[in-house]
This record gives sequence, C-alpha cells and structure tokens, in this order.
Amino acid sequence: MTAAGVRLPASEPGSSGRALAATAAFLLVAFITFGAALISAPTKGIRIFPLGPYINEAINSGRWFVIAGAVLGIALGAIAAITVYRTWRNRGQRQEMLAAYVFLAPYLIITVVFTVGVLLFALYIAFHKYDIFTAPQFVGLDNFAKAFRTKDFVQSLVNVFWYALVVTIVQTVFALLMAILLNSKMRGREFFRTIFYTPSVTSSVVISMIFWWLYLKTGYLNFGLEKLMGIFGLEWTRVEWLNNPRGLFQLIAMAFGGNISSDLWYLRGPSVTWMAIMFQNIFTTIPTFMLMFLAGLQDVPPTLYEAASIDGATNRQQFFKITVPMLRPVLLLVIVLSTIGTLQIFDQVKILTSGGPLGTSLTPVYLVYREAIGTQGEIQMGYAAAMAFILAIIIFVFTFLQRRFIESGTEQY
Repeated sequence: MTAAGVRLPASEPGSSGRALAATAAFLLVAFITFGAALISAPTKGIRIFPLGPYINEAINSGRWFVIAGAVLGIALGAIAAITVYRTWRNRGQRQEMLAAYVFLAPYLIITVVFTVGVLLFALYIAFHKYDIFTAPQFVGLDNFAKAFRTKDFVQSLVNVFWYALVVTIVQTVFALLMAILLNSKMRGREFFRTIFYTPSVTSSVVISMIFWWLYLKTGYLNFGLEKLMGIFGLEWTRVEWLNNPRGLFQLIAMAFGGNISSDLWYLRGPSVTWMAIMFQNIFTTIPTFMLMFLAGLQDVPPTLYEAASIDGATNRQQFFKITVPMLRPVLLLVIVLSTIGTLQIFDQVKILTSGGPLGTSLTPVYLVYREAIGTQGEIQMGYAAAMAFILAIIIFVFTFLQRRFIESGTEQY
C-alpha cells in the first residue's frame, strides 16, 4: 500500500523461473543455429578439429555467412524465448512442450545442421567462385548466367525434358494397367504381385550393372534379337546400346533418306543410348507406382461398378468414368513423384555412360556432381550450386503446374 492508498501489483509467481527458462531456450537455439553456420561455413579445406583454427578460418573465409548465421540464430533464439516465456506459466502446456521438444530435438538438430545449414551454404556459394581450397570470391549472378551459356547444361536440360516426358507417361500408363490387372480376380494374384514388385526393391546400382551387361554389343539383348531375327531369315546388326549418339528423330529422317546435322543436336531427339536408359528406368519404377495404384483401386467402392453395369456401361466407359476419376489423387502423386525422380536422374548416368556419348545422356544432377568434384577440370562448387538451384526452380515450377491442372477437382471424389 502506497501513501496514496493504491496497491502496487505484486510480481507474478514464478516469473523468475519463466525468465530463466526463456533465457535457456534463447541460448540453446542460438547456439545450435550458430554452430550449424560454423560447421557449414565455406573454408579452405581445413579440418573442424581442433576447433580454434577452424573457427578462425570460418570467420576469415566465410565472414558474411557466419554473420548471417549469427543473426539467424539470434532471431530464432528470440522466437524460442518468447514462446517459452508465454507457455511456462501453464503447467500442462509446459510439460507438453518439454515432452514434445525432447522427442523432436534429435531430428531438429540433425535437420538444422545437415539440411538447413547445407542448403544455406549452397545458396551462399552459388553467388561465389569457390574451389574449396581458396576463400570464396563474390561473383554475383555470373554462375547462373554461365550455366545458360554453357552447351553442356542446356543440353542436359533438353535431355531430362525428353526423359521426364517419355518415362513419366509410359510408366504411369503401364503401372495403372498392371494395377488393374492385379486387382482383378485371378489365380495366383499374390504371387504375381510379389514377382512384379521385385525389380523395385533391388538397388539401382545393381540394376544398372545388370542392364550394362545386357546392353553390351556382345550382350544378351543383341544375342536374343539376333536369334529372333534369324528365325524369320533376317539379319540383325548388333547395336552399341550405351555408345550410340544417334537420336530418334535423326533415325526417322535417315529412314527416309535425310539426316539432321550434329550442329542441330537439339532437333535429333533422345539418343539410342538415352532411350536404353529410359527403358531401364521404366522397368524398375513401374512396380512402385503399380503398388500405389493398386492401393487406390482397392478404395474404390465396388457398388459404383455394379451400378454402372446395371445402367449398361461398358468396361471402357467404367474405366474412364469411374476408375480414372476416382484415382486422380493417386494419379497426381504418381506423376509428381515420377517427374521429380526423372529430373533428378543420376545413378544410371554415372554408372553406365558418364554423360556420353556426345553429351546425349548428360543430366543436370550429373553436371552438378562433375563440377563440384572436379572430375573433368578444376573444382567449381559455386557453379555447381547455381546449377542445382536452377534445377530446383524447374522442379518447383513443374510440380506447381501439375498440382494446379491435375489436383483441381479431386475434392469432389
């Protein structure tokens, strides 16, 4: 009670505990974020341990990156502190929050250090010239401009365009047809489901090595075709499936006595080698999408088909009027996953062709690997990061358009 007879508000019970908890939350989040920035900072190839020399090197070589990490750590720490301070007074909310973050902490720490930190590192060096062994040099948008000026990168985009177009359409159609077949009443259905799904559980490296063996000039594919053609009295010329740069449109032009110049490589279409890799990917990926369609088909009410049959609808009409509309959510998922996977193809190219012949199997991800590692010249981490972000933007645009045009209207089903 004051002299004027007015009572001053007493301090809130537990306010010191709330402040202490908020301070601890701020320090913990800021420390983890700043530590992730230090670990991810561009340095001149120095080891993390001992920490003293590494921290000095990180501050000297990636000064602005470390400063940005510190600012981000302070901002995230402040948000965490405010959240804890507001929640701490309620015992139930406090216990729930502590339990939740104890379980989430391992995932969040790994994500911040090895995902967010690496992503920010890649974004930072995309605007720099950086070869790991020297300090980054800021070059602005030069790396992005260089990508579009380089034939290899432009050709890789054309290659993955054909790859995504052909593989996505073919494997989606065949996966749906196989799912319909395996969803029907047939003897040994479970056995065939297992057999058809087997290629998808095999490592892509192992599958690539098997197909490399089949695609040899003296391999079983040429041998089988030679024997098959011999039955009809025809002769089969053995094909070098993994070393044939002739494109599909070029082969069609040659059949009619024409040709497409090598200078017009973008008009030749996918090469024989590229189509061979397409077939391999289709063979190994169809079973996964078949399983997705099969799960979707089993959720379609049988009464819809019964009612349609009573009304006189044919199997073809039931397929296009019931099956396809009811599977639109699954269809969207399959097409989006297929597009993302095809645009990011790497394993098969690295193992089978290394981008050849004549760059007809180059892909953006393989180029990112090649420039970042420096397998054919100096290490260009900044240039590789710029290409990676260009590809990420392309994937985002494709995914956005697919969701917009395929997903619209699925809520009615």
